[in-house]
Amino acid sequence: MRFHSIVAAALVLLAAPAHAEVPDRAVPTTGCGNTAAQPGESVTREIVSGGVTRTYLLHVPENYVPLRPTPVVLSFHGHSRDSAYQEELSEFSGTDAIAVYPQGLVGTDGETAWQGAPYSAEADDVRFTGDLLDELQQELCVDPARIYAAGKSNGGSFVGVLACRMSDRIAAFAPVSGAFYPQGGACEPARPAPILDFHGAIDETVPYDGDAARGLPPIPEWLAAWGERNGCAPDPVTRDEGDGVRTVEYRACDSNAEVVHHRMDSVAHDWPATHPNPDSDQPAPIDATPLIMDFFARHPLR
Repeated sequence: MRFHSIVAAALVLLAAPAHAEVPDRAVPTTGCGNTAAQPGESVTREIVSGGVTRTYLLHVPENYVPLRPTPVVLSFHGHSRDSAYQEELSEFSGTDAIAVYPQGLVGTDGETAWQGAPYSAEADDVRFTGDLLDELQQELCVDPARIYAAGKSNGGSFVGVLACRMSDRIAAFAPVSGAFYPQGGACEPARPAPILDFHGAIDETVPYDGDAARGLPPIPEWLAAWGERNGCAPDPVTRDEGDGVRTVEYRACDSNAEVVHHRMDSVAHDWPATHPNPDSDQPAPIDATPLIMDFFARHPLR
């Protein structure tokens, strides 16, 4: 009987989902005082997660002080892109945050992707994110209350997955042109998750009004679901900002976890910037990155 009990217990452990091992709450930083960082440089680093060697591009800001807790921004690339493209696109390396550009694995269609998409690799990218944060907090002076996630397209949809799964560790989330596939799974955040979302009205890759054939929800429906999860007032406030930009805000949310959305009539499947970038030669009416950084600054982990 004892042998069978041991076997049964082992089977339960083997059947447990891999993401159960990921710390989904703030953990202490032990890297303050470490002077091994290279401020002002972008370097590719390796980490083993779930038995797989993964890579990420790390940029420590020039004004980094090893004893001063510093925010971290994770920036996830889109389908078929890579970490170098995402660094150039999102420009978080030009901010005062530690900017981290994780690299996705090649999926079933031969292109790079993130967990939650029907074409992604069989990898636990949530666990990878947790392992990556563990390493960063062990080696750098990371402020555990100011860890944030942003991403483009499939990377944006993965940011949505992280909001559902790691809201106790990541303080706020900013998807851009996100493709919120049902394969991302059930969404049961441990705490209200501040969301800042951007989407172009003429996006043909991830249509603003959704794509039933791929299970993609209309963006207003996705926002309303987050407003409900965050305990916000049911009726959002909409402002016309001019230049074809409308801002939608869900207010009076639990723990100040507002949900803010920018709809841009003239923007396609792009990371909006008021200057040309790798996504588009045409300037957009708003610049996403500084708006994201302002939003993140308002939302430390509570």
